[in-house]
Amino acid sequence: MCTSSPEHTGAIDHDCTGDHVVADHSEQGWRRLCNGVIVFDDGGFLTPDGRADRPARPTPAA
Repeated sequence: MCTSSPEHTGAIDHDCTGDHVVADHSEQGWRRLCNGVIVFDDGGFLTPDGRADRPARPTPAA
């Protein structure tokens, strides 16, 4: 999706949320990256192929 050089990460890469923002909708709680990934303010993301990842939740202290 992005033609920048050097090449950015793909949407299926482990660090797919590290690319630059091409559409910022912070008022709605999300941003779209140049690789097509949508990143939500809570840390979750959605890839163009429909894969979703929830943000890591801290575990309560024992």
